[in-house]
Amino acid sequence: MSVSQEDLDLDSTTDTEDVTDTKEELIKKCEEMWKEMEECQNKLSLVGTETLTDSNAQLSLLIMRVKCLTAELSQWQKETPEIIPLNEEVLVTLGKEEFQKLRHDLELVLSTIQSKNEKLKEDLEREQQWLNEQQQILESLNELHSELEHHTVTVSESRIFNELKTKLHDTKEYKEKLLITLSEFLEDHFPLPDRNIKKKKKNIQESTTQLITLHEILEILLNRLFDAPHDPYVKVSDSFWPPYVELLLRNGIALRHPEDPTRIRLEAFHQ
Repeated sequence: MSVSQEDLDLDSTTDTEDVTDTKEELIKKCEEMWKEMEECQNKLSLVGTETLTDSNAQLSLLIMRVKCLTAELSQWQKETPEIIPLNEEVLVTLGKEEFQKLRHDLELVLSTIQSKNEKLKEDLEREQQWLNEQQQILESLNELHSELEHHTVTVSESRIFNELKTKLHDTKEYKEKLLITLSEFLEDHFPLPDRNIKKKKKNIQESTTQLITLHEILEILLNRLFDAPHDPYVKVSDSFWPPYVELLLRNGIALRHPEDPTRIRLEAFHQ
């Protein structure tokens, strides 16, 4: 049992020495490469002391960069990296380092995502609250609009009805006033002929038909015009005094039927 333990300790010591030697060799290689790079930089700085004109300054600078990169590429191509011995301890160490690095990156990503989620959650709550407030305002406005619309319609209909009723009443009163004024005017200026006056010609017999006034003639024509607008003509009877009929025709108040001269109609002044 003791022999096995000594063998394990020996192997462990050997592996540790190998890792230390490999590390020292890598450090030496890096130092040598750093010295070579410094020499290249010094050479390039010496080359770059040339005076550049304004016309080709940019071109010269690009050429210098190409030379620098070409020299660095050649130097790296000459180097042959040594392979680190792939023993168990080295692999475990590298794996742990990569795992720690990956864990650190994932923790940063997780923290960032959590922060964004918190901010989005706050924004969502705020927007939801704003939406609820807007919906409440909209419902209140809709209710107010419905009430105002109903009130407006009721008030408007009532007001319009009252206005129309008042206008109709005023129109009727004005119509009655006009009819009374017209009747008085016609009675004063267009009376019926006096039947007591003797005829100059004794051979003409006096008609026994009762004559009507000019006001009555106009009333008959007016009623016919509105009651039967498709056929407003009235037959001229014996009760129509011919001078009054002729008066109406001559002044354009009445029109004779184009085919039947015994029928007349009132001129449609309202059209």
